[in-house]
Amino acid sequence: MPRASKTPETKINEKPVVTIVAPAGLFVGTSGWAYPTWKPGFYPEGLAAKKFLSYYACQVNSVEVNYTFRALPTAKMLSDWLAATPEGFRFSFKAPQRITHFKRLRECEADLSQFITALEPVGAAGKLGLLLFQLPPNFKADPERLRGFLAVTALTDAAIPTAFEFRHESWFTPEVEAVLHDHNAALCIAESDDLVSPEIHPSATHTSFRLRRNGGYSAAEIATFAEKFAGLAASRDVYVYFKHEDEPTGALNAAALIKTLGAGS
Repeated sequence: MPRASKTPETKINEKPVVTIVAPAGLFVGTSGWAYPTWKPGFYPEGLAAKKFLSYYACQVNSVEVNYTFRALPTAKMLSDWLAATPEGFRFSFKAPQRITHFKRLRECEADLSQFITALEPVGAAGKLGLLLFQLPPNFKADPERLRGFLAVTALTDAAIPTAFEFRHESWFTPEVEAVLHDHNAALCIAESDDLVSPEIHPSATHTSFRLRRNGGYSAAEIATFAEKFAGLAASRDVYVYFKHEDEPTGALNAAALIKTLGAGS
């Protein structure tokens, strides 16, 4: 009796053939990558979770790590992340809530030092992007507290790019802008359905955008972003992060922006 033939296995394309072409200094991604619900819209249906980051890094060139808002990454985690990403990839990190929400930028020297020390392997690998300090919505403007925080030795000695996302409109003043400028810190331009940070004259040698609108962005809007961000990247590093959610809309928007930049190069 003839033996039944085996059904050939379907090979999963774990690393799509995508050439990332973006202006030097322009880094695009989403706020996280470890989302099984991004299958099959962004990740292939059968792709193992441990392969998510390497697949992600073949389509965009940066990620904003929100994990650090609640816990510091272990050395093993960072080692795995670095191994999964190519040269030129950038990791940005959200500052711990202990700094931004609990202590509200006061008496944070030890916390900042611990945070920055934990990220040293990323910096040593040349893959460290910026540090995002996202303040709570009920934290009203306090320019002097901000100035004192930015003068903390752990932060100044590290010389890592920083960006601040203010979620109370009282922060959007010339006085706060001046404090940011004095310390080469960026105002994060954050767009959501609730609040849009006003765009100001860049206060630093880098700038940051967080695009959080529900429903994502159209092809026409992506094309407009590509032209705008490429122009900004001619004079400074630009970090652009789309919203993370259950649907892969943000990841698809980020990949579309990278492709649009490549088509226009």
